[in-house]
Amino acid sequence: MQFKKVVAAVSGAVFLMAGQLALADSTNDLVDALVSKGVLTEEEGKLLTKGHKGEMDGVTKKEKNYAKGSMNFRGYMQLRNTPIMGGDKGVNLWSDRSVGDDSSLNDQDKNFLIRRMRLIFYGDVGERLYYYIQPDLASSIGGTTNSNASGAGSFAQLRDAYGDVYLTKNKVHRIRVGQSKVPYGYENLQSSQNRLALDRVDALNSAVRDERDLGAFYYYTPENIQTLFKEIQDTGLKHSGNYGMFGFGVYNGQGANARDQNDNLHVVARASYPWKTESGQIYEMGIQGYHGEYVSATGRYNFTGGTVASSSASISAGGTSGATAIPTLARNNGIADERVGVSFRMYPQPFGIEGEWNWGRTPGLDMATNRIEEKNLNGGYVQASYNVNNFKFFETNGTLLPFIKWQYFDGYNKAETNSPRNQVNDWEYGLEWQIAPEVELVAVYHRMHRNNLVTGNTTGRLDYDRFQANALRIQLQYNW
Repeated sequence: MQFKKVVAAVSGAVFLMAGQLALADSTNDLVDALVSKGVLTEEEGKLLTKGHKGEMDGVTKKEKNYAKGSMNFRGYMQLRNTPIMGGDKGVNLWSDRSVGDDSSLNDQDKNFLIRRMRLIFYGDVGERLYYYIQPDLASSIGGTTNSNASGAGSFAQLRDAYGDVYLTKNKVHRIRVGQSKVPYGYENLQSSQNRLALDRVDALNSAVRDERDLGAFYYYTPENIQTLFKEIQDTGLKHSGNYGMFGFGVYNGQGANARDQNDNLHVVARASYPWKTESGQIYEMGIQGYHGEYVSATGRYNFTGGTVASSSASISAGGTSGATAIPTLARNNGIADERVGVSFRMYPQPFGIEGEWNWGRTPGLDMATNRIEEKNLNGGYVQASYNVNNFKFFETNGTLLPFIKWQYFDGYNKAETNSPRNQVNDWEYGLEWQIAPEVELVAVYHRMHRNNLVTGNTTGRLDYDRFQANALRIQLQYNW
């Protein structure tokens, strides 16, 4: 009998320790059952459960302090195909692997491309916390052209993972901490799910790799501005989202999913003011700027001109007359990276126009000296659009949005390997057909005049050459 008591006592203790949280009730029931069967005395039972009730009361009290929350789910997917309509051969568009011909790197013309496949989880926890998590299961670029233009792409990249902590219950003051979009520019903040053009313009998108970084940002949004932002979004006018009437923050500076390379944090500030006239027309103006130091990634490239040390130079492949080398950095701990930009938008009701321009300094490759050093940049875009509601075709009753866009950039893409120069003077003539809220079709005739930032082509085209090409870019988007 004594042996049975020892076994029962040990068993009870094990159950008690292993399940003190999730199995608390069943543990107490077990001890009570052993006492009622006469296996344990009442004193032995009390000894086993001594202090346990107070411990569980404390756990229960803590659990009651956790606010209840909700989880919402949405997402979208974009599929693309791009026939080349004429121009130079062997070109690649750094931001879209579906652009190219049979002489381009990796036979881009053979590609149907899933450009994005986003899953978004979001919700509120109590009155003080909002969370937002967005992975991308089919990203075609991940920061450097060399690794992603090769055709490998990337899988399950984290785009957003942050929490908004509301300092006031009316959500006027909040702090966002985590990986999120850096508040610089209007189009940069606009979701790809809402944007008319297929890609963001190089002039502003080159400011922040993947538009995102890890940091902390304060946003101030008065209640009347919150109401107007919500009206813009609810009426389908393709808003950028609520990034405050004023925003300020610090972030690593190297871009999304990348570690900081120096001890210098970037600082950013943005002010944006929307207003509505008596006629119902909505406008929005903004100004933004940031400052920091950026460390460029380097790699081999084929080029002409300049002097290269014989230890790193060789005749390049493909029969070109260039050499291949790795550039040096003017400063290993970072080069000045700072900009200021202005934004304007008249929302399409039904006619709309928007534009942005920015100026600044950035790391850039000087091919004459084969060195990455501080360079100047400027550029932006102007876009006009028209909103045609109740467009009936067969049994559909959707929306048509024809648009025309011009973009210009004389600068450098700091986040691409070697921070190469990029001179852009493009025109886009497009049409978005919103067949239904869940299905959109976009066709764009894109006249490209820019630098080829995708390196590694061995068909005779030198890296970073300028090219001209015309393409019909088609995208089908699913929303859920």
